[in-house]
Amino acid sequence: MAEVIKIEGGHKLNGKVRISGSKNATVALIPAAILAARGPVTIIGVPNISDVASLSDLLRELNVTVIQKSQDHIVIDPTEMYNKPLETQAVTKLRASYYFMGALLGRYKEVKMKMPGGCYLGPRPIDLHLKGFEALGATVEYTQGSYHIFADELVGAKIFLDISSVGATINIMMAAVYAKGRTTIENAAKEPEIIDVATMLNKMGAHIRGAGTNVITIDGADELSGCFHEIIPDRIEAGTFIILAAAAAEEMVIENIIPQHLEALLSKLQEMGVDMDIEVDKVTIRGGKELMGVDIKTLPYPGFATDLQQPLTPLLTQANGESTVKETIYTERFKHCVELQRMSANIDLSTAKATIKGPTKLFGDIVTATDLRCGASLVIAGLIAEGVTEIHEVYHIDRGYDDLDGKLKGLGAVIWREVA
Repeated sequence: MAEVIKIEGGHKLNGKVRISGSKNATVALIPAAILAARGPVTIIGVPNISDVASLSDLLRELNVTVIQKSQDHIVIDPTEMYNKPLETQAVTKLRASYYFMGALLGRYKEVKMKMPGGCYLGPRPIDLHLKGFEALGATVEYTQGSYHIFADELVGAKIFLDISSVGATINIMMAAVYAKGRTTIENAAKEPEIIDVATMLNKMGAHIRGAGTNVITIDGADELSGCFHEIIPDRIEAGTFIILAAAAAEEMVIENIIPQHLEALLSKLQEMGVDMDIEVDKVTIRGGKELMGVDIKTLPYPGFATDLQQPLTPLLTQANGESTVKETIYTERFKHCVELQRMSANIDLSTAKATIKGPTKLFGDIVTATDLRCGASLVIAGLIAEGVTEIHEVYHIDRGYDDLDGKLKGLGAVIWREVA
C-alpha cells in the first residue's frame, strides 16, 4: 500500500534544524568506495534516504561488505568483491547507479549494467559519460537495454565535456584513477559534491587536482586503499529548509551548512526581503516580512541551482508582484507548477519558463510529488496553505530527504503519514 503525507497548513514553525550529509555527494561516494583494492572505506554523515539503501543493495550484489555502524556511519569493504553484471530492479530505479559504470570500469576494465533510472526531468542522456569512457580507450556496446563497456587497458586522455555535467565529471574521474598516465577533463562541472568525491579518492591514494575548477587532472595510481571520510552538508536540503523557513517560520536556525555553497539562493532571498543572519555554519531566518517578487535563472554551480527552483516557487506565490523562473538545465522541470495551480497558485507556464503572480492565498488539496524536488515544493506549499494538503507518491521525497517529516514535526509542523 502506498503512503501519503498530510499537512495541516497555517502553523508557524520555530526552532533549530540540523542539515544531513549531501545526497548528491553520497550517491557518488558509495560507488567510489569500490575503487579501494584494499578496504575498508568508512563514510560518516550518510543521510538516511532510500537511495543509500538501494546503493547498498547493489554493493552487496558485488559481494562488497556493507556495515551500518550507526544511522549516519557506514563501512564499505570491497576486499572480497567480484565483478558481475548489474541488472536488478535497483539499477533501473536509481539514476545514481550509473556511477558504478565509472567505478567498475576503472577497477576491472569492464562493466555490464542496465540503463539507469531515476526522476524524469526531461532528457538526461549519459552520452557524455560514454564519450569520456571511449576517450580513455573503452568500447561501449548497448544491447537490449544493457550497456557493456570494456577495455584491455585505460589510457589517460584529454576530454572536453560539451556540457559541464556533474555526473559525467565524476564518472570519468572514477574511471581515470587507475588509467595509465594523465587524464584532463576540460569544462568540468564545479559543484561542491565533485570536490567531496575527489577529496575522498585522494585520501584513498588517487592523484586528482583541480576539482572545483573547470579543469581537473587525474594522474593514474597503481592502487587505492581504504580511508575515513566525512560527507559535506547537503546544500539542497539546506536551501529547502531556508526557503521553508522564509515561507512558514517565525524564527528558525538552520545548522550544519556551508553558506558559500548557497550564495546564489541567499542573495536572491535577500533581494526578496527575507530577514536573515548568516554565520560560519548556520543561518537564522525570521519570517513575517513582506516579500518582493524576483527573477530566477537556473545555471550550473555557482549559479542558481536547478534543484532549488522547485522549492522556491511556493515562496514566490507569497511575494508581491511578478516573479519569473527560467530553467536552462532541465527545461521540463515544471511539473510542480501544475500541482501548485491545484492549490490556487497563479502561475503561467511557457517553454522553460514559469511566471508567478503574488501574493496568492494557497488552499490545501490532493497533489502528487512527480519527482523529488517537486515533493519538497508541495511540502512547503502545504505548510502555508489553508486546510489540509495530501501529497501522493511520497517515495520520491524519501529518496532524497532524510527524515523530512520528523524534522518538520520538531519545528512545530502538523504533518503525518497515512496509508492511502
